[in-house]
Amino acid sequence: MEKIELEIPDGVSLEMEKNTLTVTGEKGTVARTFRAPSVTVEVAEKMVTVSTPSHRKKDIASMGTIRSRIANMMRGVQTGYKYKLRIYYAHFPMNVTVDGDQVKIDNFLGEKYPRFAPIVGDTQVNIKGDEVTVTGIDKESVGQTAANLEQATRIRKKDPRVFQDGIYLFERDGVKVK
Repeated sequence: MEKIELEIPDGVSLEMEKNTLTVTGEKGTVARTFRAPSVTVEVAEKMVTVSTPSHRKKDIASMGTIRSRIANMMRGVQTGYKYKLRIYYAHFPMNVTVDGDQVKIDNFLGEKYPRFAPIVGDTQVNIKGDEVTVTGIDKESVGQTAANLEQATRIRKKDPRVFQDGIYLFERDGVKVK
């Protein structure tokens, strides 16, 4: 039997109900449903145990993935996640605004119609000058929102060495991205 134990930090509470794990901390609450039938998650007073009776590579890999997601959830409700993106343009100045649950990108490469990037979950998007800041407590939602912004300004059928306009990630949780 394979198992991994995680210590629950102070100020964080976990609750397991069927397949759904709810993590609560000072920043908020994150819930996730795990659908790996061969992996069990058990919550004790100060420990979370992720285990599997199998020795198959696939089950052990699933166990490691679930452990990482639980660790990300615990870190998110304590400190949160912050991604920074920068708006680059050469000739046509882009106008980027938050419009409800999506980000509206006007005048990208001089296009007539705006492009939209959805905001996932409870993620906040702040735009100040040419810098876009994406923050939240769920790492997957923050990362997907940042990826949606990059993908919305992806240039197709043109030379990427010449047309370098777009919105690009340059910092993730205080660490510069190459």
